[in-house]
Amino acid sequence: MQYAKLGKTGMSVSRICLGCMSYGTKKWRDWVLEMDEAREHFSVALESGINFFDTANIYSVGVSEEITGRWLSEMAKRDDLVVATKVFGPMASGQNRGGLSRKNILEACDASLRRLKTDFIDLYQSIDGTTPRR
Repeated sequence: MQYAKLGKTGMSVSRICLGCMSYGTKKWRDWVLEMDEAREHFSVALESGINFFDTANIYSVGVSEEITGRWLSEMAKRDDLVVATKVFGPMASGQNRGGLSRKNILEACDASLRRLKTDFIDLYQSIDGTTPRR
């Protein structure tokens, strides 16, 4: 596996990242792989040297993070991994349940940490659709 620095963070990541939108519950999208189906993907990724895993709280309304957290916590040392997740989309109906308010970011981060079974997130990304991109 080849590795590269992730921007100016100082972190080395595998040039291949396992995107985890495909893992979750078929109630969200019929094409996703559920918990047991996803296990082999994580195993092969880790055996291949992949250390970079990307998910989002909105993927399967949190189930993707649960699957990612379960298999990574069982198969690898947390300090050897770079885990990325995202915040923005609403996770439930009601006021302040989505977006980039301080309130939602803090609550969403705490919930992601629980689902990912980790004490820290290496790369926390926001997707707001209004921030200009270069």
